[in-house]
Amino acid sequence: MKLTGVLEKTAKDALVKACLQLLNSDNPENSIDKLFALVKKTVGNNDESMSKVLRVEELYNTNPAIHELVTRIVRDTNRNCMNKFFTNFFANAAWYGIPKRAKFFEKTGIKTPFTILISPSMRCNLRCTGCYASSYSKKDDIPFEELDRIIKEARDLGIYYFVILGGEPFINDYMLDLYKKYNDCMFTPFTNGTLITDDIADKLQELGNVIPMFSLEGFEEETDKRRGKGVFKKVMHAMDLLRERGILFGVSSATGRYNVDVVTSDKFVDMLIEKGSKMSWYFLFMPVGKKPDTKGMLTPEQRVYLGKRARKIRTTKPYFTIDFFNDAPYVGGCIAGKFYCHINSKEQVEPCIFAHFSVDNLKNGRKLVDVFKSDFFTELRHRQPYNKNLLLPCMMIDNPNEIREIAKKTGAKPTDEGAEMMLQDKKFKEELDKVSSDFKPYAEKAWKEEFNSTGNYKMSKG
Repeated sequence: MKLTGVLEKTAKDALVKACLQLLNSDNPENSIDKLFALVKKTVGNNDESMSKVLRVEELYNTNPAIHELVTRIVRDTNRNCMNKFFTNFFANAAWYGIPKRAKFFEKTGIKTPFTILISPSMRCNLRCTGCYASSYSKKDDIPFEELDRIIKEARDLGIYYFVILGGEPFINDYMLDLYKKYNDCMFTPFTNGTLITDDIADKLQELGNVIPMFSLEGFEEETDKRRGKGVFKKVMHAMDLLRERGILFGVSSATGRYNVDVVTSDKFVDMLIEKGSKMSWYFLFMPVGKKPDTKGMLTPEQRVYLGKRARKIRTTKPYFTIDFFNDAPYVGGCIAGKFYCHINSKEQVEPCIFAHFSVDNLKNGRKLVDVFKSDFFTELRHRQPYNKNLLLPCMMIDNPNEIREIAKKTGAKPTDEGAEMMLQDKKFKEELDKVSSDFKPYAEKAWKEEFNSTGNYKMSKG
């Protein structure tokens, strides 16, 4: 490492240490202003990062709901968990990881993602309606040694944040060993919550670098209808276990035509806040898998409503919401293959958890870096954004011709039956074209009314 790099890292390390001292004080919530000052020193001359920090600081000082959320996170989170969150996510993934990956791009021209989604197993202890996890066995899992290799390769590239999917992430005991081994990384398992016991909760508190996201379709009626009787109560119990130990966690809601009103309601969000959740991800119900279905998708009106409602919740309640599709304008449209990718249980590398197409498999020692420079990923990044209207980000449901052209040009192959139908099944292709055309006028109206020409949300709107 050159002397300049050593000095730069030493200065950053000193600032991170100072931030941790503030977070570990007797009243950390009273030190947030000082924390912002130190973070700005760490960001330094990076104008883009500085503008983001200044924006968060402004919101913290002017918006009571955001002020309360930040205060709650700092005050109520276990010290070890807070230290790991700050060090692994903000310091390692952002302050160290982003510049490291930027330098690698300048040197090699290879773009590496901020985070990687991994499905170590497709197995699950539940048998949810419409899910195909029951058809998988332990032999279909990614072996420990292979997963270990993948995470190490990613970390060496400057990737410190991993989202663990499935199947059910807690069905594999070896994941706890990997969380412990890579204690400088942050992990977010998306879980059904039924396998979290007192013992698991104690281990998560001890680890500190795991932030679970609980899957909920709504209250007891909506959740148990799909996941089985008693599941909702088990999730509530798991939330209690984590809240009591000061472990950060959130909620993931697959949002479709029949539950959008419930999962965005004041009653539901207030319940999650009371249980200790700090954030919710809203994912559109997507026509993927073995039997892709467009009937359960949000109507155009509902999709626009979800975006408005998610923005309102995060500015009026001490709760952070992310709408995976309607928040696309904030990140420049689709980020699949650019800022993140998905590795399925067969070790096929897909651009997105919903985009089941691949050209590369990591088995037999295939390197991650070689995947990121493939024609498939390069073509994806070259075409993004797929639409000038960033409320139409997706290459499958908003711009379906894109995935057809990309697959043909790069030789990307479907990794499941639903993806095969997107390319070959005439009836399904017509359905997707109709989904796209039906939503377009609503998206154009919302884009004009809610966002300005640069894609920034018009804050005066709500």
